Amino acid sequence: MEYRRLGSSGMYVSEIAYGNWVTHGEQIDQDAATACVRAALDLGITTFDTADAYAGTRAESALGEALEGVRRESVEVFTKVYFPTGEGKNDRGLSRKHVMESIDGSLRRLRMEYVDLYQAHRYDYETPLEETMQAFADIVHAGKAHYIGVSEWTVDEIRAAADLARELGIQLVSNQPQYNMLWRVIEPEIVPLSQELGIGQVVWSPIAQGVLTGKYLPGRSAPAASRFSTAEGAVKADHRYMQPAVLERVQALRPLAEEAGLSMAAFAVAWVLQNENVSAAIVGASRPEQLKDNATAAGVVLPPEVLARADAVLGDVVERDPAKVESFLERP
Repeated sequence: MEYRRLGSSGMYVSEIAYGNWVTHGEQIDQDAATACVRAALDLGITTFDTADAYAGTRAESALGEALEGVRRESVEVFTKVYFPTGEGKNDRGLSRKHVMESIDGSLRRLRMEYVDLYQAHRYDYETPLEETMQAFADIVHAGKAHYIGVSEWTVDEIRAAADLARELGIQLVSNQPQYNMLWRVIEPEIVPLSQELGIGQVVWSPIAQGVLTGKYLPGRSAPAASRFSTAEGAVKADHRYMQPAVLERVQALRPLAEEAGLSMAAFAVAWVLQNENVSAAIVGASRPEQLKDNATAAGVVLPPEVLARADAVLGDVVERDPAKVESFLERP
């Protein structure tokens, strides 16, 4: 395993981070979750990402139990706040009330006294940014989090948050965006700003929700129980990744992965890590062997000519529009 600094902070994180979105508390039971966490540790993965809203708060509890007995100082634990964790009107968003209550709930479920990184899962257009950032500052100053980060914020939102963080005496050190060979919307604006401000990317979906593994074949039914399969086994063709042109280009990446001595999945993760502004790539796994494969991407250097060939193969199926940074929330 290789390690990188999280933005301009002094804290190191493992290049490969283990995230438990849609796995812990949903797809796999506690024994399987613990097995995956222990396999991650054996591979040198020290960075673990979760969120209070994952699996209705169960994901945090599963991670906390899986890390029981592990030396706290040996791992970096990230969690997030924003999405609903209850039915109440204040059980969501980034109000001071919800943020302050949420950090305590997260720490209780994680069985920890602090998290290393506390992240705003999305931007809250109903709460003044000053209110949110003051709450984050109070959490850091109380020792409940070391650093703060954001996820899927626009370039203007990140700059405004960084300015306020500086005034409040805390560090905004990370952004957690979707980023992979097919989804590169952070490159035109977010990455240059982040480099200017000392913010590192902790990216999710480096294998495009499984598409870059090459398991979805053009013109064929989807693998059983896969993310993009219907109950009848057909492909959910409405998703942009499931278009025939995309699937055909992905298959054309296979020779590049083979030349690099990597699986398709590991090649996709290694590609993400070539971006020097990326601090870590979050991978998910429901079985320990999946983590072992993804971890082979750590430390891999892909020559410029390989990156250029990948660009040429994918061509115009790559999404690069910076306006789609926040692609699944409607801004007012």
